[in-house]
This record gives sequence, structure tokens and C-alpha cells, in this order.
Amino acid sequence: MKNMIAHAAEKFGWPRSGAVENGRRGGGLRLMRYFTATSLIAFMTVGAALYILQTMEEVFFAAVQREQTAFFAQTQTEFMRQQESSARDDLLALHQSSHVNLTHVFSNLLGAADLNPFIAKAQQVPVEHCRGMGANKATGDALAQSDAKRACFGAVGQRIMSLPQFAVLNAKMYDAIRKSTVFKIKVFDLRGITVYSSEHKQIGEDKAGNQGWRAAVGGTPASELTHRDRFSAFEGEVENRDLISSYIPMLTGTNQVVGVFEIYSDVTPFLKQIRDASQRIAGLAAANQARVEQAAHENQHKVDTSSDQFLMIVGGLLAVLYGVLLLIVRHGQRVIDLQNSAQERAIQREEQWHREKMAALATMAANVAHEVGNPLATISGLAEEIAEQQKVRGCAVCKPMLLLEQTRRIANMSRQIADFASAHNEAFEPVDVNQMVKAVCDFLGFDQRFRAMQIEFKPGARLPACIVIPDHLNEALMNLLQACMDGKSTQRWTPKRIVVETRARGKDILIRIVWDTAALGGAPATGGVLPDSRFESARRRVKTMGGQLSSSATAIELTLPTTPADGAT
Repeated sequence: MKNMIAHAAEKFGWPRSGAVENGRRGGGLRLMRYFTATSLIAFMTVGAALYILQTMEEVFFAAVQREQTAFFAQTQTEFMRQQESSARDDLLALHQSSHVNLTHVFSNLLGAADLNPFIAKAQQVPVEHCRGMGANKATGDALAQSDAKRACFGAVGQRIMSLPQFAVLNAKMYDAIRKSTVFKIKVFDLRGITVYSSEHKQIGEDKAGNQGWRAAVGGTPASELTHRDRFSAFEGEVENRDLISSYIPMLTGTNQVVGVFEIYSDVTPFLKQIRDASQRIAGLAAANQARVEQAAHENQHKVDTSSDQFLMIVGGLLAVLYGVLLLIVRHGQRVIDLQNSAQERAIQREEQWHREKMAALATMAANVAHEVGNPLATISGLAEEIAEQQKVRGCAVCKPMLLLEQTRRIANMSRQIADFASAHNEAFEPVDVNQMVKAVCDFLGFDQRFRAMQIEFKPGARLPACIVIPDHLNEALMNLLQACMDGKSTQRWTPKRIVVETRARGKDILIRIVWDTAALGGAPATGGVLPDSRFESARRRVKTMGGQLSSSATAIELTLPTTPADGAT
């Protein structure tokens, strides 16, 4: 049996010693422990979220800085490219305009007297036979035909230079462009034949297929900028020069095109200035880019520093907040502990009062049994003797059986009081639940409040022994029955009958207290929990024994565990 009790105590968490632990019954509310764990996790989560968000903001700002720096560099590069291209276009347009003016000057000075008559004479030199050469390349060697064609046009050039006007025109041309930036002048007739060139060996060449000449013949000037490693100029051969060549229409007073000028001007110094300006701008752009990158780096450093300061401030505020909350919760924990201590002391006083009450009741019951038992035994013995004498001698007025019945009644009542008030040890022990419940019901029958109400006990059959603290079970049953009676009385109606029944529920034992609603005349139900502190006291007692207590509108159920069969040894 001791092994069974030890096994049950280990299973349900009962105390192993004889006395029930009167300290903190449920451990109290561990507010500090829960707050420290949950709030620390919450604050760490918030801190981690702030750190991640701040880091993301730093990364985003750095990305924006890089994009802006790259965009500024791209803008600078595009600006330099546009600037150099615009400078070249302006240089080309400016020199084309100067070439047009130069063409007008030549036309005004030489056109009527020398140039126009010379072009008219040169245009009379036939060139169709030269152009016809190489039209049918299948008839012979293409290279040989090309050489023959060049020789033919060379002969045309010789015939043009043999004209009497050529020498005069050539001298005037040299005098007109000497010491200028014009390196070469060509004159084309309307057939596209070079009738004059400051480089004489080019006279007679056919330029009819040249796009610049075609545009000029149509009345539109055309220019291009080229670089020549070697170039034959008026002053001799030059090297590594940048030239602008323009095809300019030669017009008469009636704006009729009579020829085309091709003028080559040296723009090497201007291009060098453009390149130098571009280099200076590139240097300025590089310096600006470096300053932008430095500013971006400084801004990033400021953002990082500000972010660190923000995190430190927020972290400090969170730490202060956590500390303040910790102090508040710590104070609250002390208040709760004080309240728990006060409640525990009240429970201890209640238990002490109950023990003293039960001890006094047991002493009184023992005294009553002793003081009443002896007279009852004497009276019973005399009644039995009277009964025997009545059989022998007869006695009409003697009533020994009535005396025996009343003495048995008094003895039964004394035994009920003694059974209930008998001192119990405050330790777990196996008990007969039916016997304990019946003793409580019988004892409460002496209570004046229960005189108008019937307490009916319905014991369950073959219930196993239950490991409980007998004194706690007695107290719980008394509190429940009294709370049931008082609680219903506050609703201005009183149950006429209370049924207390016991039965098995699985491996547990169920004690069910039911008030007979059929006898209440349709009285209203009160609700789930009785409004009485004794119900909570009973709940604590039952919980201490490892049981459960619940209530409904018409019943209270008390479940007590039993020792498992496989735990018996």
C-alpha cells in the first residue's frame, strides 16, 4: 500500500511527506520571469528590425550616391563630346562660309576677265572619249584600261594647261592666296573636269562622280573635315595637317552656276585649340567628378554617422524604457508576492482554523461518546434486564423495547459524529470515498440550515480505494454543500433536495452534487460557478489532491484520481 501511495504522489505531484506544503500553492505569478523573457525578445526583435532598416537605408543611400555620381560622369562625358562635336561643326560651318566668300571674291576679281573665259575654253576640250574607256571591261585587261583612262585624262589636262589664259590665271591665283591658310584651289567645269588646280598634275581629272561636286553644281555648298598625313600645297608639301575642303558653286550675276570651286584650308591650329579646350574641359570634368565623388563619400560618411547616432539614441531609449518597465514590473512582482503571501497566510490561517475546529470537534465527540456512552450502556443493560423480567413476571407499563430503540438511536448519532470528527492525519492515504461522503452528509444533517432540505446520498458500487488527504476531502465537501445551500438562498429560493452521488469515471472517482430542479418549481438557474469564496477554497483543496472541480447550472462535479492498477506493487 505504501508503494501505491508513493506512485500516486509521484504521478500527480503530491508531497511525499506527511504534511501538505503550505507555501506557495501554485507558485504565484512569475511576472518578472515572463516579462524578462518576452520583453527581452520583443526589444531585441525591435532593435534588430531597426538595425536592418537603418542598414538598408544606408545601402540605399550609397546606391543613390553611386547612381548620381555615374550619371554626373556620363553627363560630363556627353557634354565634352557634344562640345567638341559642336566646335568642329562650328569650325566647318565658319570655314565653309569663308570659302563661299572667297569664291565670290575670286569670281568678282577674276571671273569676267580671266576665269570665265578660261572655263569656257577648257570646256571645249573633248573628254567623252576618255570617259568611254573602261565601259566594257570584258574586252581587255581592267588595269591596263584604267592606266589608259588616266593617261587620256592626263592628256586632257595637258591640253588645258596649254591654253594661253592658263599661265595668266595661274599667276593671279598664286598671288591671291599667297601667305594665307588656303592650301589648294581647284576649279571644275560643269562636266566635272578639273580645269584648274594649284597642284597641276590634278588638272584634267574627272570628278563627275564626286558627291561634293554634285551638290555644288546643284547650288548647295558641301564641306568636310579631313586629316592628311601628306598634302601638296601652294607652299610645297606639308605633313600631318587637318584640312577643310569645300565645294562651292561659282555663280554669275544672274545666280547661274558656271563652275565649281574646291578650296582646301588649313585648320590644324584651330583643331589644336579645340582639342586643348576639350582637354581643359576634360580636366575640369575630372576635377568636378573627383569633387562629386568626394562629396558623395562625405555624404555617405555623414549618413553612416547619423545612422549610428540614431541607432545609439534609439538603442539607449529602448534600454531606458526596458529598465523603467523592468522596475515597474519588479515593483508589480513585489506587490503580487505580497498579495500571494497575504493570501497564503490567510489560507494557512483558514487551514489552521479548520484543523483546530476539527480537533475540538473530535475532542467533543470523544467526550460526548464517553460521557453519553456509559449511561447509554447502563440504560441499555437495564432495559434488557427489564425485558427479561417482563417475560418472567409480566409488566403492562414497562416498555423496554422503546428504551432500547432510543438508546440505539442516540448511539448511532454519537457514532456518526465520531466518524466525521475523528482526527485524520494530513497525509495521503487510501480511503473509502463512499464512507467519507456518507459521514459528511450525515453530519450536515445536524445543521439547522439543512433541516428543511433532504440530503440524499447515492453511493456507487465497488468503487476502488482513493488516495486522498481525508481532512482536505472533508473540508471540500462541507464547503461545497454549504456554498450550494447559501448560494441558492441568495437567489430567494432554496432547493428541497440535494443528491450526492458517487461513481467511477474511467480510472477516476466522480462525486456529483445535484440539486433537484424538478422540485424547485421551475426556479431559474444561477450559472456555472457558485458566488462563494468557499467554492474557491474547495477548488484549492481538490487541486492539492490532484483532482478537478467544475460546476454547471444544476450540479457540481468533483473528480478524484485513483492509483493506476499497474502502479500497485
